[in-house]
Amino acid sequence: MALLRLLALSLLFAVATPIRDITDACSSHVKDFQHLNSSGLYLTLHHPRSPCSPAPLPADVPFSAVLTHDHARIASLAARLAKTPSSRPTTLRGSSSPDDASLASVPLGPGTSVGVGNYVTRMGLGTPAKQYVMVVDTGSSLTWLQCSPCIMSCHRQSGPMFNPKKSSSYASVSCSAPQCSDLTTATLNPAACSTSNVCIYQASYGDSSFSVGYLSKDTVSFGSTSVPNFYYGCGQDNEGLFGQSAGLIGLARNKLSLLYQLAPSMGYSFSYCLPTSSSSSGYLSIGSYNPGQYSYTPMASSSLDDSLYFIKMTGITVAGKPLSVSASAYSSLPTIIDSGTVITRLPTGVYSALSKAVAGAMKGTPRASAFSILDTCFQGQASRLRVPQVSMAFAGGAALKLAATNLLVDVDSATTCLAFAPARSAAIIGNTQQQTFSVVYDVKNSKIGFAAGGCS
Repeated sequence: MALLRLLALSLLFAVATPIRDITDACSSHVKDFQHLNSSGLYLTLHHPRSPCSPAPLPADVPFSAVLTHDHARIASLAARLAKTPSSRPTTLRGSSSPDDASLASVPLGPGTSVGVGNYVTRMGLGTPAKQYVMVVDTGSSLTWLQCSPCIMSCHRQSGPMFNPKKSSSYASVSCSAPQCSDLTTATLNPAACSTSNVCIYQASYGDSSFSVGYLSKDTVSFGSTSVPNFYYGCGQDNEGLFGQSAGLIGLARNKLSLLYQLAPSMGYSFSYCLPTSSSSSGYLSIGSYNPGQYSYTPMASSSLDDSLYFIKMTGITVAGKPLSVSASAYSSLPTIIDSGTVITRLPTGVYSALSKAVAGAMKGTPRASAFSILDTCFQGQASRLRVPQVSMAFAGGAALKLAATNLLVDVDSATTCLAFAPARSAAIIGNTQQQTFSVVYDVKNSKIGFAAGGCS
């Protein structure tokens, strides 16, 4: 069975591309970005469809596939908010040795779909440190990567797999360690225990992707900065659409996330600029930032899921005119800001008013047929069309003033569509609207800030 799953993944990702050398055209010096200061930790961030990405999506992946997996991510977030359990179990040999015949089998709860909209960066792990391409996700907590001997199944990845036996600082985590108990909130699944007393994590995602393996600790490094005793998952059964990445970096509000583990030395904040698919790179920064350059909105409290980042949307204007909806329409659903969702979801009434206002402002532009969930489409490319100024406002005065490529998304070479859709259980500010802005998550002071021109 595992062989069949491996063969299926081999058909999906037919060729594993080695980690490429980034040419001068794709290189970026992250400390030159205007919203960064001289301290803190800086990582280069790549769009999943960028030719500069060290683990790009296959060039022939259609945008309809992106929307399909974006829908799965939305559905998984809804399941998390509703606390809906999953009945699909997963199994892993119950020891750090593949020769042990016992199995751990636990039903997997709802996680956030990784899909194909997440950005990637590089992370160093082990002693001596080796570099691995990792998906970055604000909707996930536990960091994990594929590890040899890969007892059950592993997806294709760029570069070699992490080998714990070649790291002098590697250690597995026992079932009695407090971090093992913390897995329940970090993964929304209970921890399991091997016959040799090694803690087993189980991370599941809404598109049926999952990773199961051993909770471990090792030295994590980014450039010249290294932090010992970093807790993460050493994956032995990793299946689904993780692209060619080695694993995932979790940045949610949870004590096992990368943010919280690095916070004692770096501080409780991180920021990023998500680049477009045509730009070379953006950045992810953990630690201090230049606070005066942002407009801020408070993080909203929610009992639905305290690991996600909630904010309060207060209004949208098109060509300077507010949408024809009541102020209460914006707060009719909770609002999440998320790095991995591609298409922003709005309360139905707000979306309908935005669609009508944008279509009215672009009435001289030839319309195109609806594309999947996107029903407000035009002929042409976003960057070549005259579009109205659209601004999204949030509590506290923060705003996102959207450029054409933040408002519209090109679905093929001849069609562009409004990059918004109706929401069901939660509004979500997706990454299309965040692209090229510097976005800071100041967890210590419970606020999120926006600044234009973040990737320049």
